Amino acid sequence: METTRLHYIYDPFCGWCYASAPLMAAARGLLPVTAHGGGMMAGSNRQPVTDRLRNYVMPHDRRIAAMTGQPFGQAYFDGLLRDHDAVFDSEPPITAILAALEAGGEGRDLDLLARLQRAHYVEGRRIADAGVLAEMAADIGLDRPAFEAAYAAREGQPTRDHIAESRALLAHAGGQGFPTFALERDGRYRVLDTGRYLGRVDEWRAALAGMLE
Repeated sequence: METTRLHYIYDPFCGWCYASAPLMAAARGLLPVTAHGGGMMAGSNRQPVTDRLRNYVMPHDRRIAAMTGQPFGQAYFDGLLRDHDAVFDSEPPITAILAALEAGGEGRDLDLLARLQRAHYVEGRRIADAGVLAEMAADIGLDRPAFEAAYAAREGQPTRDHIAESRALLAHAGGQGFPTFALERDGRYRVLDTGRYLGRVDEWRAALAGMLE
């Protein structure tokens, strides 16, 4: 029997992944989705918050808001993006998303990603901080001790291995960056052009449903 699955290669600090969040939510209603954290700001690419970073990301964020209606909070623009003690590091939130899958089962990883995106872009929270990650996991209904145990088990090298595997999948599927939506049918991958559907969720849902027929 032919099996079909959507692979979502994302990063927690990727603004265009946040732009695509409504498309991901719609896709989850149609077929199984596997999330792969790409580590855009992990390791040597982790970024302290500076005025330069703020000036770089804000035009992109304004464009995303205009195109998609995705909300951005003042706590993000004038709080987090002015917090020079904060660091954007993809590894801890990816660890948390892996832990959510282990502690809560299929789909809870994507639930936590959505919660972390809102915490970051609307509430201006530091989603690279372990305490914030545990709080957000509890906020979506995960058992906090179970989440924290899973987080400890996934921290460090297991997360770095996951990031390496995600990047290998990105290359194998032919994706160009984050986000990449790749439809898998019996081991064959087709990268989907989601950029044309930003802000057009109903059209995206209909197009994806058509692909699945």
